Amino acid sequence: MRMLHTMLRVGNLERSLKFYTEVLGMQLLRQREYQEGRFTLAFVGYGDEANHTVLELTHNWDTDHYDLGNAYGHIAIAVDDAYTACDEIKARGGKVVREAGPMKGGVTVIAFVEDPDGYKVELIQQDENATNN
Repeated sequence: MRMLHTMLRVGNLERSLKFYTEVLGMQLLRQREYQEGRFTLAFVGYGDEANHTVLELTHNWDTDHYDLGNAYGHIAIAVDDAYTACDEIKARGGKVVREAGPMKGGVTVIAFVEDPDGYKVELIQQDENATNN
């Protein structure tokens, strides 16, 4: 077994695709409209679906926003340098909601950004000397 994807419902597919591809640097892997069901699925990620876990963005045509549940946490992405990643994300129009720095009570450097629908994305700096949590 292996994890295939995580699905997020998005209110504006084009805005979300722009964020995940242009701000976070993912690739649009595939996209398909389901006319009868009135929804579109778009899959984005850093590698092909055969070898990587990806993100499924689901746009229900008749819904322009969703309320975020309090059980949802975040998506985590490994980065070489969280400080540089935050600078690059801000330069591309992304919203950093927690600047890069050591996590509370730990040494792992993390940061958080927010996508257009309010979903949190954690950036975890990959450091040989720190343990990721």
